[in-house]
Amino acid sequence: MVNELESVKKYLYVLMLKAKRFPGMAWRSMWKVGKEDPRRVIHSLKVGLSLTLVSLLYLMEPLFKGIGSNAIWAVMTVVVVLEYTAGATLCKGLNRGLGTLAAGSLAFLMEFIATEYGRVFRAIFIGVAVFVIGAAATYLRFLPYIKKNYDYGVVIFLLTFNLITVSSYRVDNVLKIAHDRFYTIAIGCGICLLMSLLVFPNWSGEDLHNSSVSKLEGLAMSIEACVSKYFKDHEIEPDISKDNTEEDPIYLGYKAVVDSKAYDETLALHASWEPRHSRHCYRYPWQQYVKLGAVLRSFGYTVVALHGCLETEIQTPRSVRALFKDPCTRLAGEVSKALRELADSIRNRRQCSPEVLSDHLHEALQDLNAALKSQPRLFIGSKTNQTSNMLALAAATARQTIDKHLSSVKTDSSALNEWKLSKRVSEKTKEAERKALRPTLSKIAITSLEFSEALPFAAFASLLVETVARLDIVIEEVEELGRMASFKEFDPDDEITVTCENPKVEAASTYNNNLPSHAAD
Repeated sequence: MVNELESVKKYLYVLMLKAKRFPGMAWRSMWKVGKEDPRRVIHSLKVGLSLTLVSLLYLMEPLFKGIGSNAIWAVMTVVVVLEYTAGATLCKGLNRGLGTLAAGSLAFLMEFIATEYGRVFRAIFIGVAVFVIGAAATYLRFLPYIKKNYDYGVVIFLLTFNLITVSSYRVDNVLKIAHDRFYTIAIGCGICLLMSLLVFPNWSGEDLHNSSVSKLEGLAMSIEACVSKYFKDHEIEPDISKDNTEEDPIYLGYKAVVDSKAYDETLALHASWEPRHSRHCYRYPWQQYVKLGAVLRSFGYTVVALHGCLETEIQTPRSVRALFKDPCTRLAGEVSKALRELADSIRNRRQCSPEVLSDHLHEALQDLNAALKSQPRLFIGSKTNQTSNMLALAAATARQTIDKHLSSVKTDSSALNEWKLSKRVSEKTKEAERKALRPTLSKIAITSLEFSEALPFAAFASLLVETVARLDIVIEEVEELGRMASFKEFDPDDEITVTCENPKVEAASTYNNNLPSHAAD
């Protein structure tokens, strides 16, 4: 009983401490969210102002008499339609307006046809119409083009059509109710569009443009950080038991790239709904940004594998890695420099330099190739017969283990029983031989071969060279984006020189959080 009372007191004490810390933690969290992207604060104020304006339909007597209780539809429209970016608001607002208009028109047509006949026929006609229209509209939602662009509009169409059609059977003034709802929805959509387009607008196209720049810079930072960490003076000690990826700048650099597929497609879709808001907007091929994002994800997978080389259990000794430090560091620096030049060209809306793949990059490749050729013993072993000798030793060891195992299995039973069990014992012998031989060979293959110490570095170097090969594809997509978007011609005076002699690991903890989130449909 005493122990239970003490445990309850301890629980209440911990709960009281958490309650005391909660206001401070909540304030720090809210401050962090607003500091990462101040536009979130502005968007929140815009939503609050929009809700206040539509509430005037209830609060002001003249407006309430004209619209009545249907003013709640305007409030619902603002809550559902007003999104973070102008493109998202336009997409949902126009979908909602078009769906309501189409559903109302079709419902009135059905009502006009049904009123010409008796009440029984009217009920049957409404039931059939609801079934046919509901099934057809739902099937349309599976079409890729409709699902991508007008899915929300079809849902609103179904909702409005069923409300008006079914209500018309019991309510006489359904026409007036439909008019009032349409007007209130139009008022709500109008307020949302005005707030999104005229009051500190957030453009989906600009977010997509800036996101492409950030992804290129994040990949450049990750590559430099990977190579810098791999060739540090101390040995790499992977710790797989602890998950420190959230604080790892290498992981933060490529995380937003490999996870950007849905984000890019959503921004491109919303940007296609946006009107021309600058002298560049109408020229932008938004789908080309999506293609560039796909290429960057493919490039990012190589960086992920490069990062994985730092976390492997078997590592090349520091003395061996030091032999290739300079060429690898130089090659990574040149790749990062090229990525940053591509990011700068997109940021400034100009075509990239024709010499983005400089001679220094090819020289770095040649230096790495020469360094690898200068150490052939690390990758080829000096004793040609070592492997076969080890395999023979493994087989002999396995046989001894099997004989010892079988000797314990034999008994002093009669010869007849021995003959009956001979077949089963032979099968066990083969199985035991395989089981005994497998781990022995695995251990010898990993620990005894002379060139095994250089294998992890060989994987690291091959992945580093792979980034150079994939860099060509990234450059082609950026050049294609520049041509399709009519970027200005390259001017050598605008070129920014990026030095890569001493790559540094930069903090990138806020990179992924700078990408704004959108409300769900």
